Amino acid sequence: MEQPEIILTETDKQILQSYRGLVRGLEDYLGEGYEIVLHSLESMEHSVIAIANGHHTGRCEGSPITDLALYMLNSIQEQAQNSGYISYFSRNRNGEPLRSSTIVIYGENNRAIGVLCINFYLNTPVYKVVNDLVNNPRDVQPVLPETFANNVEDLLQRIIEQVRAEVEENPQIHSSLKNKEIIRRCSAQGVFQIKSAVSSVAKILNISKNTVYMHLKSLDT
Repeated sequence: MEQPEIILTETDKQILQSYRGLVRGLEDYLGEGYEIVLHSLESMEHSVIAIANGHHTGRCEGSPITDLALYMLNSIQEQAQNSGYISYFSRNRNGEPLRSSTIVIYGENNRAIGVLCINFYLNTPVYKVVNDLVNNPRDVQPVLPETFANNVEDLLQRIIEQVRAEVEENPQIHSSLKNKEIIRRCSAQGVFQIKSAVSSVAKILNISKNTVYMHLKSLDT
């Protein structure tokens, strides 16, 4: 099936632009063994609008789409149950083996407006893959704990209890300010983006919801 070029709406363009951060994030997370390419279907001649580790193929922004990317796009769209992606093995023109995935990006009216292609070079040395994962020089963040919960109530319970324990153990925080500090730290962690957070905080701290709202309001002043 021939894939016609399309004219992107402003919403389509914004959707594709939002994937640029994904390309950079995957590059930082996966390392140099992966080439990650974001294509816009508005111009097949200059479809690449973002690329990570383009040194593998010599491509850069403005490069054209490949015949294989077009073939995989058509294959996805012709599937009886369109999954929106396809994974496969391939080789580049130098004969290097790749494990690849092509993911369709949809815009307004469920139109295909772009594709995200991920190519892992299977001949990447194992030590290089491991080094990229555990010793990434761009990763300047400390090792952080993460809470995995079965439901939002359990998640809030664990976060609030952990914050409360940290505050209670800090002798530099006056006892009269501990609840306010707990609420401040919960807010800094994004806890109050969850709808039921105010009720959970109030219950765990044994204070009213109005008191929680009061402390939250004081954080903005």
